[in-house]
Amino acid sequence: MRVLLDTNILVDVLQQREPWRQDGEIIFIAAAMNQITACVTAKQIADIHYMTKKAFKGQAHVDHLAKQVIGKLMTFMELEDTSAADCQTAMGINNNDFEDAMLMACAARETMDYIVTRNIAHFKSSSVPVVTPADFVKLLNRSNGT
Repeated sequence: MRVLLDTNILVDVLQQREPWRQDGEIIFIAAAMNQITACVTAKQIADIHYMTKKAFKGQAHVDHLAKQVIGKLMTFMELEDTSAADCQTAMGINNNDFEDAMLMACAARETMDYIVTRNIAHFKSSSVPVVTPADFVKLLNRSNGT
């Protein structure tokens, strides 16, 4: 099962944001154990790098620390290109959040099974099924027989 993770899922885990961290960690573990293919876009990696540098501000070797975080994510997540075609497709999606429209375009092009996000309302026009992290964890549990 291939899923595209919204940036908020990544940030929830990396910044240990409650109450969402736990579901995100379960999804990360499922990806690390090859139970699912968790995907992120190249654009999201750039965003996470920027946010991570901000979080480490004031510490020595901030860029190195941010790159370590990105490197760890990329060991168990598949990186998808954000293409010019995705940008063009996103322009035609009826959505007020262009970044989310780009995720929808990429998810459709890459034939993802799901987009996992806490912001379901931002993905109403998605052609790919959209689920919350909690609902995705339930899907994982069902597919694992638990």
